[in-house]
Amino acid sequence: MKNDNIQNTVTVIGGGLGGLFVAAFLSKEGYRVTVLEKNKVIGGGLQTFNRHGVSFETGMHLLGGMREGGALNKICRYLGIYDKMDIRDTDHDCMDQITYFSDEKTYRVPEGREAFAEYFASEFPSERDNIHAYVDAIYKMVDEIDFFYLRPNNEHVYTHSEEFMWPADEFVAHYIKDPKLRDLLSYMNPMFGGVKGKTPTYIHALINVLYIDGPSRFAVNSQQMADALADIISQNGGAVIGGDKVVNIDIVDKMITALHTQNGNVYSSDYYISAIHPFEMLKMTDSKAFSKAFRDRIAEAPNSYSSFCAYFIFKPDSFPFINHTCYCQQDYGKVWNYAEYDAEDWPRGFMYMTPCEKNQGKYAVKMVVNAIMPYSAVERWSDTSTGKRGEEYDEWKQWHINKILDRMEILYPGFSDKVEYMFGSSPLTIRDYYDEPEGALYGMFKDCNNIAQSQVSIYTKVRNLFMTGQNINLHGFCGVPLTAVNTAEAIVGHNVILNKINEYNASV
Repeated sequence: MKNDNIQNTVTVIGGGLGGLFVAAFLSKEGYRVTVLEKNKVIGGGLQTFNRHGVSFETGMHLLGGMREGGALNKICRYLGIYDKMDIRDTDHDCMDQITYFSDEKTYRVPEGREAFAEYFASEFPSERDNIHAYVDAIYKMVDEIDFFYLRPNNEHVYTHSEEFMWPADEFVAHYIKDPKLRDLLSYMNPMFGGVKGKTPTYIHALINVLYIDGPSRFAVNSQQMADALADIISQNGGAVIGGDKVVNIDIVDKMITALHTQNGNVYSSDYYISAIHPFEMLKMTDSKAFSKAFRDRIAEAPNSYSSFCAYFIFKPDSFPFINHTCYCQQDYGKVWNYAEYDAEDWPRGFMYMTPCEKNQGKYAVKMVVNAIMPYSAVERWSDTSTGKRGEEYDEWKQWHINKILDRMEILYPGFSDKVEYMFGSSPLTIRDYYDEPEGALYGMFKDCNNIAQSQVSIYTKVRNLFMTGQNINLHGFCGVPLTAVNTAEAIVGHNVILNKINEYNASV
């Protein structure tokens, strides 16, 4: 139902996960919201593309927090979009499968806090007490973060345990003695860009707890969430506009007065929200409202690593559907060093999955393989654009697809014969489609040794400009919508939306 009680207007720069969620929250609060997305297709990491009549997700392959009682489940029910999406659970007895080529060992990890701990305890009996202590520690740490559980909080008071900002690899080693088990318990690194000696433990804990509690996945495609959020916005008098990139921001006396787009349109609002990388936003204005020190800090802040993706379309009824995520490692001891690139040694590890179709049967239609890759591997083509990178780049890309094929042949002899079509994408693709510098999968890299460098506040020196997205607080399918709650509440009032989400879910 359309909301006729319009209070103020808001314009959001960026129609990805963060931009769409913050716009949906505000539109539900009575604000007329306009979302401006540079790509014709909205959604950012939610968007899908088609090849040979088959739909592929660009980013959101795994969903945490969508099970009953999860934060995203509650948020989606509050917004009224949960029942508009087709979401399936992964296998309960095997949420993840991890294979090491070095010893040909495969681990099948079940979901659930106790089952997860007991599984690894059965594989490493001498570490039983240590494993339970480790699992208890990550759950205790996540419990320190109120917004992860949609708990109202005092925004000015933050207290955390000493371990919160330890390097995550040192945290794992503190509890676990066996080197192989240390590596195993860090297998989710590709989900958050973990780097040895730098990634804070709280990120490791959040991602692990999120998925141990039970992952889900979209059936057909992830675009359905973007479309559902856009419907909420339009039903409440707003609009989501694709294919019109913001190119300039007018700022007078530390207030935005207008946004200008590449199509010559001008947008003026009471409030503005940037849901894109801060570096890209700063390029849109030369205003002295943003100090040189701030600009330099954002420009110099390191970004997370990127990824090479291989896509396979199978011949009919040839490859089995796998209802969980699979991880592969060349050897133990490499999981914290994915940011390093050696062409001959690549990929040190990768994850693959067979996405779910609407009427999913015994056989898979397609497969997506993600192999971590730093931007430096493609930097020589940094001045090129999609579809115009040249023959050398195409050959380079096919060489990397073939490297992945070689690994898949080891896992599934005859794999190549089951593939009808194959193609790939590189960090350049991520850079160009998502406006993420260096194709950063998870935005600005958070270094526990210098966390202030990558800390970006929701609030800015421009009084009517706020920030949201994966560079604020936490990245990912769960972290970005939770940050969107915080951003929307910067306008409507602290804990206002949070309380409404909880009250709604308590009443149903």
